[in-house]
This record gives sequence, C-alpha cells and structure tokens, in this order.
Amino acid sequence: MPEIADRLKNIAISASVAMTQKARDLAAQGIDVVGLSTGEPDFPTPPHAIEAAYAAALAGDTRYPPIDGTPALRAAIARKFKRDNGLDYAVSQIITAGGARQIIFNAMLATLNAGDEVIIPTPSWISYADIVRFTGAVPVPVPCHEENGFKPLPADIAAAVSNKTKWLLLNYPSNPTGSVASRSELQGIADVMLAHPHIWILTDDIYEHLLYDDCEFLTIAQVEPRLYDRVLTVNGVSKAYSMTGWRLGFCGGPAPLIKAMSNVNTQNAGGIATLAQAAAVAVLDGPQDLLKERAAIYRERRDFVLGKLAEITGLRCHKPQGAFYLFVNIAAFIGKTSAGGRRIGSDADFVMALIEEQYVVSVPGAAYGMSPYIRLSYATSMERLQTGCARLAAFCEGCR
Repeated sequence: MPEIADRLKNIAISASVAMTQKARDLAAQGIDVVGLSTGEPDFPTPPHAIEAAYAAALAGDTRYPPIDGTPALRAAIARKFKRDNGLDYAVSQIITAGGARQIIFNAMLATLNAGDEVIIPTPSWISYADIVRFTGAVPVPVPCHEENGFKPLPADIAAAVSNKTKWLLLNYPSNPTGSVASRSELQGIADVMLAHPHIWILTDDIYEHLLYDDCEFLTIAQVEPRLYDRVLTVNGVSKAYSMTGWRLGFCGGPAPLIKAMSNVNTQNAGGIATLAQAAAVAVLDGPQDLLKERAAIYRERRDFVLGKLAEITGLRCHKPQGAFYLFVNIAAFIGKTSAGGRRIGSDADFVMALIEEQYVVSVPGAAYGMSPYIRLSYATSMERLQTGCARLAAFCEGCR
C-alpha cells in the first residue's frame, strides 16, 4: 500500500467531531446519551430559506454554479457586511466556499509557505492550528488566561510577532470560551498590527449574532479602518441561521487576496450548491428578527447551566458573553478517581470517564490548546441540559 502523505502525520481528527460521533454511536446502541459536544444550533433552518431553495430547484437552477458564488449571493453578502458591520466590500472582494472552514483553509493555502508563522490566541477552535500545519506553516499559540476572560493581551501578541509571521487569527465570539472582545480590546490588538504591516489578519465572525447581556459585536476592520486592506472578514450562515448542513461560508477582503483564494477555489471545489446559495440569499436579505429571538433562548440556557455548575463543588466557569459554549475549569478533579475507578490525570480522562459512567459527552480543553478544562455546548433543549447537568453533578460528587 502507498504511504500516506507526510502532511497528515501531525493532523488529528477534530476532537469535537470525534466526541459528537461518540454520542451518535452510543445513541445508536439505545443508550440515553446527553450530547454536549456539538457546535451546532438545535433550531430549524428558517422556512423562507427552504422555500427559496425549493423555488430555485423548480426554476431549474441546478447547473454548475459560478465558482466564487452567484452574483445574487455575493451582492447579498455585500449588503450584509454594510448593514451589520459598516464594511464596504465590492462584489469582486467577496468569495464563498463550503463553510467558513473552507474559507479559512483556502486563505491559508493561498498565502502560507513552509516555515511561515501564524499567531493564534489560545484556547482556540480546534481546526485553526491543524489548517496552518497542513500548509507546512507553524502555528504560534498565544495563551489567553481565564483571569483575562480568555482574551489576549496586546503585549503578548506583540511578543509573538517575528519576521516569519504571516497571519494573526481572531475569533469573537470565541469557540470554545464564548469570549467577546470590546472595542478597546480590539483597538489594542489593532495598534500592534499597525506596527507590523507585513501581517495579514483573519477574523472569524461566525458567532457574530450570538451575543448576550447587551454586548456589542465589533469586527477589527470596523474598529480600525487603517487595517481594512489587510483584514479577511470571515462569516457564514451556519450558526446564526441554523444552516450547518447547507455548507456555505463567505468572506470579504482585499482584492489580491480574494483573487488568490479564488484560484485555490477553482482547484478544490466546484462552487456551492446552487440551492444552498439561493437559501443564503433569502436569509441574508430576509427578516432578521429571529436572530435576537434565538439569542434570547441561548442566553436563558447559558444562565441555567451556569447556575447548575455553580452548585457543583470543584467546577469553575467564566461567564461567556457570546456563542453557545462554556469552558469549564476542572483543575480540582485532576488526581482524583471517578466512582467507576478511572484515575483522572487530565481533562481527556475526565471527559472519557464522564462518557463511560454518566453518558454525557463533552470535549477536553486540551483539544483547544488549554488544560485542564472541558467545553460544554448548550445548543440543545432545556430538558437535555437539565439531564446533562444532573448527571455531571452526580459524576463530580462520585470523584474521590
């Protein structure tokens, strides 16, 4: 058998994907599993999106699409950026792909050479570092500590810069912590970037509309217009509009970068399904009331789970202002033994024991670059959250 490419030797299957599959496997065995690992909204896709896709199919819009997105969709994305973010992007500065992940992959593949460096505030989404490694470049983590709300200090970002640095990756609201950067915090980061004109900035805004406690969303090119020509603003319809299965991400950025990403797009994809593009136009141009309505439900769930976690001795959790995750500190359980006899030497051990003994699925913080934590998703029903919290409490009480 031929050997597998070297580029895959340091690339692991996403831990969140693996844990979500674990939950599916247990459920298929008839086990009442509570899956708190999935970064996926549990709400339905808006009806007008489905209707638009159906109408497009009936109208015969089933041929190969333009690789970078239909004119109608790219125009709708331009209107979205102007309406929501105060950013003016020409249609030629906008590109689509099969989800925000592919947008990020295409950007990195289009710009990185072996040995280049990418600064990643950590904890961070699992795939950032692996995508960088895939290109032969080097991820440079900048630890963001709990006492600072899991957000980077500008001085720490500045210290990580070298003459090999090609990108800084930002993600607010954050996966896995739910942290949101304020205007002053983004300006502090922007000031560092202004001093280093050789660095591109990618901002992953996929959780933009999942905000709580009257928190304001801002993106870095909006806060500091002088960076506009160096920022790639990434978004999509998956999280805000519950369209994860439609696989559609988009971005706006400087024309030379978009042109290079388009070149990658022509080789690794044939464009987004025409029906998904029609559905995306419908939600981007349609009524936006559902965004606040759903965010209010997520906030209620967040507050419920935070209250339950506060009742469990040994757990500590920072209060997030966005997304639908809780990044829970489990340091008090390291060195203990679960009721089922598993010694907990790491957050991965905690997660596996919790699955095996209480059938609650979470993700270890190590997957996001910081231990000892676990990530819990509250993008599920209140009934499931109640059951999951009760089982988590029983598990923790049984640890000695």
